[in-house]
Amino acid sequence: MTTARGLLKHSSALGSIGAAALLYQLLLRRPILNWGATDAEAHARLPGDELLEEADGVATRAITIDAPASAVWPWIAQMGPSPRGGAYTYDRIENLLGLEMHSTDRVLPEHQHPQVGDTLGYGKNRMRFERVEPQHMLATRSGDGNWVWTFVLDEQDGRTRLISRNRFRLPTLTAKIGMVPMEPASLVMERKLLRGIKRRAERLADEAKEETRV
Repeated sequence: MTTARGLLKHSSALGSIGAAALLYQLLLRRPILNWGATDAEAHARLPGDELLEEADGVATRAITIDAPASAVWPWIAQMGPSPRGGAYTYDRIENLLGLEMHSTDRVLPEHQHPQVGDTLGYGKNRMRFERVEPQHMLATRSGDGNWVWTFVLDEQDGRTRLISRNRFRLPTLTAKIGMVPMEPASLVMERKLLRGIKRRAERLADEAKEETRV
């Protein structure tokens, strides 16, 4: 009797997990992975995709910034752990993971010219600059080749569409399972990042306009 009850509880728990997984897959996963992006952007082939052709996971997130690409690029160029400009997200959370992020509200002239081949650390990941096209795109790739992070800037009529794309290879079952909670967590962090860049870029553009009026 006890065994039967145990099996029933076990089956019920597995059923609940399965239902939650199905709900997540059908209703939640796409808006989590493609926050802010149009369907066209989410499905487009973007510069940097060639750095990891066979990806197990892709997240494409985007935001419109009321500023030219020249005001957006500085914040992307200087991103990274101290002494660079941080990631404009929740520093306390980042630093609990040992990432040494200190988000700045000012442009750092000494970190405005990333070069292909330069590297920076994101915890255990060592990211290498693979493609750098100022005011157009920047792509980094992890040392093991399993992660590519690309920013694409598309300026139209003085406004910039900023697209962030993450491509992952998940070579083990542990990596695949671990990515499930990481997907919604990454949305929380990256949404803050994109909004942080937007706020800083729009302020920088406004300051530039004020200077021209003086």
